[in-house]
Amino acid sequence: MRKQIYFLFLIFLVGTFPIQSFAQNRLLRYADKQKELENYQHAAETYEQAYNRTPKISTARSAAEAYSQVQDYEKSFDWWEKVITNEEAERADYSQYLTAAMKVGKADQIDEMLKGSSFDENDFPELDFDLIRAMSAKKANVKLVPAKGINTDGSDFGLKTDNEGNKYFSSDRGNIMPTDKKGVRLDAKSNLYSTEKSSFNDRAFFGIYKFDKDSTLSKLTSDLPDALHISDPCLMESQQIIFYSVFRDVNKIKGSREYSLNSEIFYSKIRPDGTLSDSKPFPINSITEYGVMNPFVDEQNKRIYFSSDKPGGKGGFDIYYVTYDEELKFGEPVNLGTNINTAKNERYPSVNGSTFYFSSNGLPGLGGMDIFKAEISPSGFKNVQNLGSPYNSPRDDFGYLVTKEGKRYLSSDRTGGMGLDDIYLIEDLFKRLIARVIDCDDNIISEEFTTTLTKKEGAVGIASLRNTKGEILADLEPESNFNLKISKKGYFSIQDSTLSTIGLQDDILEREYKLVRIPYNLPVLVDIVYYDLDKAQIRNDAEPVLNKIAELMVKYDFLDLAVASHTDTRASVEYNRILSEKRARAVKDHLSKFGISENRVRIDWFGKEKLANDCGDGVPCPETKHQLNRRSELVLEAFSDPNREYDLPASLFGKDLCDENALFEEIQNEMNSIPAVYFDFDKSTIRAVHEKDLERVTLMMKKLKNLQLYLSGHTDQRGNEDYNMKLAERRAKAVLEYLVQRGVEANRIEYKWFGKSQPINDCGTIPCTENMHQLNRRTELRLK
Repeated sequence: MRKQIYFLFLIFLVGTFPIQSFAQNRLLRYADKQKELENYQHAAETYEQAYNRTPKISTARSAAEAYSQVQDYEKSFDWWEKVITNEEAERADYSQYLTAAMKVGKADQIDEMLKGSSFDENDFPELDFDLIRAMSAKKANVKLVPAKGINTDGSDFGLKTDNEGNKYFSSDRGNIMPTDKKGVRLDAKSNLYSTEKSSFNDRAFFGIYKFDKDSTLSKLTSDLPDALHISDPCLMESQQIIFYSVFRDVNKIKGSREYSLNSEIFYSKIRPDGTLSDSKPFPINSITEYGVMNPFVDEQNKRIYFSSDKPGGKGGFDIYYVTYDEELKFGEPVNLGTNINTAKNERYPSVNGSTFYFSSNGLPGLGGMDIFKAEISPSGFKNVQNLGSPYNSPRDDFGYLVTKEGKRYLSSDRTGGMGLDDIYLIEDLFKRLIARVIDCDDNIISEEFTTTLTKKEGAVGIASLRNTKGEILADLEPESNFNLKISKKGYFSIQDSTLSTIGLQDDILEREYKLVRIPYNLPVLVDIVYYDLDKAQIRNDAEPVLNKIAELMVKYDFLDLAVASHTDTRASVEYNRILSEKRARAVKDHLSKFGISENRVRIDWFGKEKLANDCGDGVPCPETKHQLNRRSELVLEAFSDPNREYDLPASLFGKDLCDENALFEEIQNEMNSIPAVYFDFDKSTIRAVHEKDLERVTLMMKKLKNLQLYLSGHTDQRGNEDYNMKLAERRAKAVLEYLVQRGVEANRIEYKWFGKSQPINDCGTIPCTENMHQLNRRTELRLK
């Protein structure tokens, strides 16, 4: 970055002298004069010639300083190396040598450099080696990419953009014009000799260039007749105005014969042809007293930030702002204060939301100008932070910008660039994944669990870690897709294949996962199949039940079946145990036809040990009662193997896994439909035909502890209302009492009665058959 502190721009020395014809002292006087005029490129070359004639430490020192001024840091380092090898070298020379070493990327060699000297790090308090090492080691997850189509072998810096995607920047692109006559002095003297080039490094003056969205490059032309250097563009798009820094060729100042010239800020309209018109000076300008430069327009807050070395500052160039209104009436300058400004130089302000960016060589940094950020608050600017590496380098880093689209740019003269200063696009090297794993109470799980993170392309494993909060942290490559698996014994494994950084604008990808205990041996539905006397064959009326269970087991591989088979009390204990085993195996064989493996069907048999009623040995019972004992109870269980780790089934994605009651409601609804219990005319006695249905309900209520049963009693429409209400109540109670006698807790059953008010068939308005009246005489059962 060319020197732009008290004097922004320098111009040229013209004239080549026949060096060989001068004596050594005449050559040095000439070099000193060029250095005084800040014609550093020519001065450096002349010092080099003088040193080659007569090596002196003072000449080498001057050459090193001059090369540093024109950003030729490699040559500057070489010359400082010559200085410190001289026996007359002083501590200050070593300080400059170490600074030069850092600028050429040799910071890691400083310990070695000091070994051969009489100094150590403590002798250089002005160099914070620990800070430099710490900031160099702390790498951000970004990389700097040269801005496409913009950089040249000269200086290109200070990029800004507009709403249409056009880019504006400063550049001195063009041919080098070797000095052959006295140079133009633009920064501090009134005696101007040329308007062709800058004497600083024999390059063209700075101009503002536009790189449009179609990649067409053009140069903006100013209507200021005396403008030489024009740089630092910044747009006020609401008024189609551009602000910029200017160094003008002013030959006459009223009342002054000797005067200094300083940079100024102007603003102009931009015509479609690229001409800057109707140019006006910024009211803060004072060309002969102090410099004003680096404008930045904050349209959201109606402020214009700028740098100036005007009297009353903290030292060097400070950053100020002025407010403005719709008529471009500007307020008084406000210094940003000591949190931002130092005794040295603060430059290149920019704003993104509530964050303020700037460059400084007065705050602790890596060397040269470093980029910093601060928070903008109602009380001022606070929490100043150095952006660190790689945003900053041992050289000058400045012109940081965040565009409206979120793209980030900076300018730098760091090593490896194309020219003296280059514009870089900042791309994310990694995106940061922050994943919180919570339990059913929304607390972050602190216990150990296993995390497996892979990149989809190539299944490359990616390292992750957990911070003190228990969060999963990992660095993800940009524009890539990933798989994440989280597993813990006794919990559902979590699989996430939706992680992606493709098109991700933010630096952080956040996720939250719920790790839920596996509800092992959770019954999800039950049913009963019945057998003929002394038979084990599956009856026709049992096949629909078993076929539906097989269908569910094929659909949901986490479901297994528990079968408990029974007999009535007739015949011996041993005979009945064998018969009940045959009945259990018949169920397993039937399911095998559907491809259900044997290990998914667990069978038990009990003979006549566990009766459904009191029809024991010697007890006279009708055949319908014996039938209730000849049965296989079927319990479909989820996650029946407590030693197995289950992935979260795809069918359960999106469900509240913490609510076991609702987890399998859909599956239960497929099987748990219960027919109504119908009654004879004017009766409330349970018919034998409905006892099978109520046995099934009993089994459901015993196995599925999450279920509640709701009963509603009804009558047909014959008889008066009061009588029918009492009859409906008796019918509902009859079902409740049957279930309670079978071992169902009464507090899990709720019953109501409605008389004839809710008929299936409204026999008061249409003629009804006896079958239609029968449908009205019922108790409805609803499980939930």
